[in-house]
Formats: sequence, C-alpha cells, structure tokens
Amino acid sequence: MPQQRGVSLFVVIVIVLLSTLLSLWASRSALFNELIVGNDADYQRAFEAAQALIQDAEFDVRGTRPDGTACVPTAGVPAICRVPDPSNTVWFPNEDKETTDLYYQLGTVSTGCINGICLKQTGNQDFWADSATLTSMLPSGARYGQYTGAQKGVLSNTILNDTTAGRGGWYWIEVMRYDPSAGNADIITTGSNTNLALNIVPRVVYRITAIARGLKPGTQVVLQTTFVRQKKKD
Repeated sequence: MPQQRGVSLFVVIVIVLLSTLLSLWASRSALFNELIVGNDADYQRAFEAAQALIQDAEFDVRGTRPDGTACVPTAGVPAICRVPDPSNTVWFPNEDKETTDLYYQLGTVSTGCINGICLKQTGNQDFWADSATLTSMLPSGARYGQYTGAQKGVLSNTILNDTTAGRGGWYWIEVMRYDPSAGNADIITTGSNTNLALNIVPRVVYRITAIARGLKPGTQVVLQTTFVRQKKKD
C-alpha cells in the first residue's frame, strides 16, 4: 500500500547506519590495538638498546673490545680506547693516585662529566627525571661503540645507530671512590671465619647509567647498574 513504502526505506537506512557505526568501531579498535602494539615494540627496542649500552660501558671500563681482546687504539681513530693519549682528555684510573687527577679534570666542567666519565652526581641521583639537567648531560654522554670499537652498522637496533643530537642512546660512568679506610680489606664474610677478599685496584666502583630513546616521541628507557673491576693480587 502507498502509506507503507516509506517504512521499508526507513528500515534500510537504519541498517546501513548501524553497519557504518560497526565498521567505524571495528576500525577504531584495530587502530587502537595497533597503537598499543607499536608502543610496546618501541619500548622493547629501546630497552634492548639500553641493555647493549650497559654492556658496552662495562667493556669500556675493562678496556676491552666486544670480542674480549684488549682495546688498542686503531690507527686513524685515536679516540677509541681509554688510554693515556693526547687525544683522550680522561680515562679510567689504574692506580689510586690517578683517581685524584681524574677527579680534578672532571671538576673543571659544570656537568662533572667528560666523554661519558663522570664524578658522582650531586643532589638528586635521577638526573634524567629533570629535562633541563638531562639536556645539559647529553653532550657529555658516550655513544655505543665510541670507546670500544663495537660495530653499529651490523646491528638491527636502529636506536644504537642513531647519533643525531637528542636521539639514540648514551651512557655515563660515575667513578666513585671507596672510603680509604676500607682499603682492600676482607669485607665479605662466608660465615666460616674465612673472608672473601675484595681486591680492587684502584679503590673505586663504577655506576653506569644508560638511556635509550625510542623511535616514537616520549619513549625513553633508563637502566642503571654498579660495576666493579677487580684485580688479582700479584
């Protein structure tokens, strides 16, 4: 009948509208899920980069390359390897007296850091929590492979390959002295009246902080560890 023709059209319009809304909801859900997965992948990539930076910093302190061999300056690349050399302003001390000289040199700059080697942070230890402080610290950080010769080009992690200002990853190594009165005393007790000697020459402990920034804005991972380089008694 003529008065019923409009009812069918109305039903069709409602069905089309509901189908459109369902399609929009599905696409929005898919976009949201993709965003979550993308953020998680970016964080994992940054986390792996920070772990690699920590390991590279430990090699740096040890004075070795990633393959375990001694780090010897490469011809034409004198900055690689921390050795007493005119091209290197600072290096890791091998004797207690060198620590005093290192502290004096690091004290000549406002950040207390030169080429990734630092004095112990004063004030708040989480310097990365303050954007202004972190920005001032970035130029003094060390990049992956900068002082160990680790090859970046063969890595799949693009964060480590990125050395653009404000992007990629860095590490800082604080050189912190033990109380001189502690010396190299046997300070670890096994419980059987036999102590485990802590042979540290020089008497310092290294605190390593690694920061890696993801490919997406706002992604940043901070890892921190303490490293002690022990030396066998002669």
